[in-house]
Amino acid sequence: MRTPKSLDRTADRRRSTGELHQALAPLLPDDDSVLLIPAARREEQARLEAEIFLGLRAVGGLSAHPLGIVRLRPEIDRLTIRVTDTPYVVMCWADLLLPRSSGEPSGDPRDLISGVPGLRYHRGHGGIHLYRPGMPTRITLTGFPARWWDRITDRMHRDYDGYLLQSHPEWTRDERAAYNADSGWPFPPGPVFSPLLRRIRATAGPGAVNSTDAWSSDGGYRMEATDGPPCPELIRLLGDGPTGAGWQVTHKRCTCRCDHEHDSCTVDFLDPATGIAVRYGNGRWGRTADKAYELRMAELNAKAFE
Repeated sequence: MRTPKSLDRTADRRRSTGELHQALAPLLPDDDSVLLIPAARREEQARLEAEIFLGLRAVGGLSAHPLGIVRLRPEIDRLTIRVTDTPYVVMCWADLLLPRSSGEPSGDPRDLISGVPGLRYHRGHGGIHLYRPGMPTRITLTGFPARWWDRITDRMHRDYDGYLLQSHPEWTRDERAAYNADSGWPFPPGPVFSPLLRRIRATAGPGAVNSTDAWSSDGGYRMEATDGPPCPELIRLLGDGPTGAGWQVTHKRCTCRCDHEHDSCTVDFLDPATGIAVRYGNGRWGRTADKAYELRMAELNAKAFE
């Protein structure tokens, strides 16, 4: 039932995931508590979600949706992601994530593979299903015609001339080596960026263009938004509140409430469960979807299927 009280109980989850109240209302607990955002139960699921998040960092500000994600449906054993129906954004998801061999010798096995090692897909009921062979991982992409994915990946097979690893039903030796090398990283991304991906809408500001990026830096991670939300809102949604990721603020310099329109904000977060630091910056670029932006996106969308 849609009542002001029930709307309040789903409000922060809706803000963080983009889900609709009508879809969440049946999940409300019998007491008066708010609806939580479930964490990935399996370590491999969390790791894949984190690697997908980090792999998409080059998407940039292509829409109002960070990473092109309109909505997510987080469940303990799977994640469903609604991607914006923009051909170039869908192309970026395929091109940045699907693994391929670099074809170049290297002393670091991670340099032998572009994309997410071991990632495979199949087109099935409900969308494009991403997985790793032999591992309990489930991520489903929806929101765009499945034929777009087919056209884009067919072109990738032609362009990369055998280097695309989708045709291998199991892991290749180089993929396994790259995966194992990443396993030794002292700051594993799964516990940090799986919860963030499941709350990615929390990083979106009110503008028409949003971009969220992250990478490893100085013994932890760096995260940036070009036009993120007001810092108090972000801190509430990623912090230790009922629906948050449990991050703690160790330092901040916030200009959100001042009249200096283009000043940036910085917030240093700490994930107490792992001791991993995430240094966040909000550039507050004030980007708009002007005519030049629209023309550029039209050009990129036309190229997505070439």
